[in-house]
Amino acid sequence: MPVKDKGTEQLIKDTAKKLFFADGKLHATTQDIADAAGVNRTLVHYYFRSRKLLFEQVTEEAMNELRQIMSDAFTGKLTFKEKLKKLINVFMDQTIAYPYRELFLITETNRYNQEHADEVHDTHTKPFLAEIKEEMDKGNIQVMDPRHYMMNLFALMAYPLLSANLSKSFMRISDQEYHKLMKQRKQLIFEMIYPIK
Repeated sequence: MPVKDKGTEQLIKDTAKKLFFADGKLHATTQDIADAAGVNRTLVHYYFRSRKLLFEQVTEEAMNELRQIMSDAFTGKLTFKEKLKKLINVFMDQTIAYPYRELFLITETNRYNQEHADEVHDTHTKPFLAEIKEEMDKGNIQVMDPRHYMMNLFALMAYPLLSANLSKSFMRISDQEYHKLMKQRKQLIFEMIYPIK
């Protein structure tokens, strides 16, 4: 049996990831992936046996990547203010690069993943909510239910990116203009969620 070329395998996965999560082509076929990667469709089947297996592998890697990114932002020895800035920057950059990943992951989480949700709650959400409460107690941010604060934060970050096509259409702005707005939005969100006193 021939040895599999890890470079070709990674190229196929990276291409599938781009098609699925950057271009929003969640139903791309193995032929679409092969064409975009510049390889023969037989190679896609050789490495992954089926579109379903490739999709599952790319999805699992996307979930793990997002878990790691969020873990880096939520945990560590940073101050709350620094964590907030890091979280906003990382989340926005990732969602700009892969705008359809968030929508897909939300759908998948709603369908299947209570175990993952429990893990995220215990390791990330619960401690972050405690930090939010502490910041409120110090008078650094507006007092409210910390869960509202967290929902507001993620809504401010995610919604404009999840609704990008709709917004660009209604506001008649180009992809480049929208991208620039999203880059500016990082600081705007931080200032809204952690006002300068």
